[in-house]
Amino acid sequence: MSTPSVLVRGLGPVATTAIVVGNVIGTGVFLKSRVMTCNVGTPGRVITVWIVAGLLSLAGALTYAELAAMWPRAGGEYVFIRNAYSSRLAFLFGWMRFFASGAGSLAALAVGFAIFLNVLFGDTLNATYFALNLPGYRVPFGSLQIVALGAIWFVTIVNCASVSVGGKFAIILTTIKVGSIVALGLGVLFLATGSWSNLSLQDTGGACEGVAGAARGGSAGFAAAMLGALWAYNGWNEMTFVSGEVKNPQRNIPLALAIGMIICMVLYVFVNTTYFYVLTPTEVASVSATSSVAAVVAQNFLGAIAVSLIAAAMMISTLGALHTSTMANSRIPFAMANDGLFPKPLAHVSERTRVPVRALIVQGVWASVLALSGSYDTLTDYVVFVNWMFFGLVITSVFLIRRRVPRSEASYHAWGYPVVPLLFLATTAWLLVSTLITSPVRSLIGLGLVALGIPVYHYCTLPRPETSQTVSTRSPRTP
Repeated sequence: MSTPSVLVRGLGPVATTAIVVGNVIGTGVFLKSRVMTCNVGTPGRVITVWIVAGLLSLAGALTYAELAAMWPRAGGEYVFIRNAYSSRLAFLFGWMRFFASGAGSLAALAVGFAIFLNVLFGDTLNATYFALNLPGYRVPFGSLQIVALGAIWFVTIVNCASVSVGGKFAIILTTIKVGSIVALGLGVLFLATGSWSNLSLQDTGGACEGVAGAARGGSAGFAAAMLGALWAYNGWNEMTFVSGEVKNPQRNIPLALAIGMIICMVLYVFVNTTYFYVLTPTEVASVSATSSVAAVVAQNFLGAIAVSLIAAAMMISTLGALHTSTMANSRIPFAMANDGLFPKPLAHVSERTRVPVRALIVQGVWASVLALSGSYDTLTDYVVFVNWMFFGLVITSVFLIRRRVPRSEASYHAWGYPVVPLLFLATTAWLLVSTLITSPVRSLIGLGLVALGIPVYHYCTLPRPETSQTVSTRSPRTP
């Protein structure tokens, strides 16, 4: 007899909030301020962009919370799209997340972790043992690749333990991550030499290395800065992937999304304000593209050790995001397998730990392949357009579902409906149009990669002889 595919609700409110914060805060808070200053010119505008982007992300999170509270099942967005639209569209979302967006982001985080560890160790890990010379492509293998693979499999093994263990590990890493950002800001305020008058200055001739002239000033600059800030806020939606393992989901999911996003916004605004206390906007804009504003600021009161400490903070931040993303993204192939749209063994849940171990392992293998091949940046760049398209579909589904489901049956209603989701949809439409105009070929390739899933979907849904089926945790489709 097969093991029932039933997950355990072992994530409490603190762990759920830690997953939100851990997924959102990566390296953006350390790296994006330089480019954003070049984009908009003044500290006031940079802070304004952080606030506006944070509020928009909060609007999206609160809207997602309504859907997650209604369908607290593993898979998050996959479940929302399936119930609001169709299994085919949901499959295409899951196909994109598993093969490109999700695994690609895991590979990128693992490689980033290896790079920051190398900085911390004084470039002693930058050794290549051999390289595969493929037609027009060179694939190196060395210490950095070993560290990246080690990071992927370390968090995979941790997540193969019970979900409560994964949640506790997320709390620990998120606490260290938040603590390092707060420590940086407080260190600046109490130990660094600076002036609040810097906040009233404007960038006058900063180097702005690697920033296109067309993205400096005006509406184009503001749009570019918004894209950077929204990237730094990205990841809150992945918490919904583990909805099936959250205790009291109707209460804890909305709370975690709201509190988590507010924590991130406060931290981003706080630490960016301290950056401009130490450095003028021109100095921020002149920071090298290979360094970070955080490292330059920390050098003001810590000296040469600052580079190592900021590298350690980035390393921990990246590891935390890798851990929570590994937990969240593995629930999509699990949910799809439960629906018969992915190989059925991926729906298996360990009898001992009650987590989808096979889905975690398969995800780890594919992320490792992408990390070694170096193709993760290409894949994730291709599907940025499609990612936002699915964001828009999920937010739009709230309007569709409210017509189908009586208000009394919904346990949580998104604050500010319909204005809040409409604002998020307007932003999504703007980002889609901007991406299509600036990167038309890349956007169309992304759509093509997703379309490759259509024949796979039809193959997976072909009639087959009846066999014993694994019990599904899927909720009934809303009529």
